[in-house]
Amino acid sequence: MDTINDFISAALPYTEWPMFLLLIGGGLFLVFYSKFLPYRFFGHAIAITAGKYDNKTAEGDVSSFQALSAAVAATVGLGNISGVAIAIHDGGPGVVFWIWVTALIGMCIKFYSCSLSIMFRSTDSDGKLQGGPMYYITKGLGPKAKPLAVFFAVCGLFGFLGVFTANQFTETFMSVVEPSETLFQMSEQNWKLGIGVLLAVVTSFVIFGGLTKIAKVASAIVPFMVLVYLVAVVVVMVLNASQIIPSLKLIITEAWNFKTVVTGGFWGLVIIGIRRAMFSNEAGLGSAPMYHGQSKTDNPIKEGLVAMLGPFIDTILVCTFTAVVIILSGAYLEDGSGIVMTLSAFETTLFGYGDVLLMIIVTAFAMSTLFTYSYYGVKCLSFLTNAKIGKFYNWYFVIMIIFAAVASLDLVKNLIDLSYALMVIPNMIAVLLLAPKVNAAATDYFKKLKDAKA
Repeated sequence: MDTINDFISAALPYTEWPMFLLLIGGGLFLVFYSKFLPYRFFGHAIAITAGKYDNKTAEGDVSSFQALSAAVAATVGLGNISGVAIAIHDGGPGVVFWIWVTALIGMCIKFYSCSLSIMFRSTDSDGKLQGGPMYYITKGLGPKAKPLAVFFAVCGLFGFLGVFTANQFTETFMSVVEPSETLFQMSEQNWKLGIGVLLAVVTSFVIFGGLTKIAKVASAIVPFMVLVYLVAVVVVMVLNASQIIPSLKLIITEAWNFKTVVTGGFWGLVIIGIRRAMFSNEAGLGSAPMYHGQSKTDNPIKEGLVAMLGPFIDTILVCTFTAVVIILSGAYLEDGSGIVMTLSAFETTLFGYGDVLLMIIVTAFAMSTLFTYSYYGVKCLSFLTNAKIGKFYNWYFVIMIIFAAVASLDLVKNLIDLSYALMVIPNMIAVLLLAPKVNAAATDYFKKLKDAKA
């Protein structure tokens, strides 16, 4: 494992510049190119999500709300709860500001990429409707661009493994339950292996059941758990109201700390923020378009507007709440990283029981993320081979859950960071080249909307 980690760590720095230029540079270009469209129609996006403009005869497998729930299920989860803690541990409180900046730009990227996923839908070898980067690259940019789509799908085989979630869930269980003391004596490694096997078995039951089951489970669990989590956070904030403004102030002032001790200085701080924001909301990564590509919708722009709510919900809201709790509790000054830091923050602020509550929430988030991620990987393998072989990805996915439970946080984090940075490259190239088509469709859509209201 150390050898693999050393190799990945050495490769990571080479992906920083392309990722930064495409995600932030490309994203900013889209913000101005769209004339701030996603932000101007935020209210309209909420109305579409609520089903106000649904068309019952539209093609697709799941409703826009279910697609958003599933995409948010994959993103609201451990990325927000322990990803933020890792970011603050690695870069200090100021890193949260750069997470916000990336998320706001990410809303625009999501609008474009998920509009494209409907615009260039295709069918797989089973005749099922599919959408996502592989399809808008090959259909939108033409056959010459197929190597880009293949490159994306190959990186997806690694990026969509549930390794981070499995690893952090195991850490949570070990930290809260302390099974060797409370249940029965066994070495830490054996306990981790046992948890990994149990997680793998539970995940198998759902993922071998297919997409509709995933959408049902996710749309049932996730909104409720997000609500429980937000209530817990609000309680912490109310009890520590005097600390909220100083915590937010610390985030802003530290964001511009040019003398930071973070590896790579100020630039290192920004990069950590971008990486963790991308891990939190997956904008620019190309995963959400795979879900939204199967929505029952008759218009690409409607789906793009629904999708852009994702980064707002899970990064601007959930990540900020987590960050404030970590900062006001003082947990960020402690040694632990990842979920252990967040657990410590909740335990300190919620009468000693906060970590148990967080454990329950994390369990639901971990499950929903594992269920949704396997589906992304199946789509990547199906694209590279065919739909029958694609299903075998689930076996590899389940085995890797066991591996992740015993692996170190560093290895898991680096593997995901590298895969994500590589996936951004082909996806953002395609989104930027196809942006004019989205603008044309948006002009048409808003003109029709105006006429309908007139």
